[in-house]
Amino acid sequence: MTMILYGISNCDTVKKARRWLDEQGVAYRFHDVRKDGLDAARLQSWIDALGWEKLLNKAGTTFRKLPDAEKDGLDAAAAKALMLDQPAMIRRPVVEGVDGVSVGFSAADWQARFAA
Repeated sequence: MTMILYGISNCDTVKKARRWLDEQGVAYRFHDVRKDGLDAARLQSWIDALGWEKLLNKAGTTFRKLPDAEKDGLDAAAAKALMLDQPAMIRRPVVEGVDGVSVGFSAADWQARFAA
């Protein structure tokens, strides 16, 4: 299984993660969730593995622009609907590999996880 990095191409964190993978010679495929889309089943598998609270990027501009009524009282179903409708609300990058799914980028963590 080739590792898949999900994100948005203009996201600074995704750019750092991709640069790090390239420098380390780690093979991966990039999937832009905004351009290439994201199906509900895949998002649900991430929610099952990580929890919707960890996936939903509440610090991002897209989430902060939501009306307070949409932000208050979020549950798993509402969060999933928001992330499907606006993939920029997903914390990035999401990585699927043979060892499971993760979200976010940390060079130190990735060094232990991916570097040979």
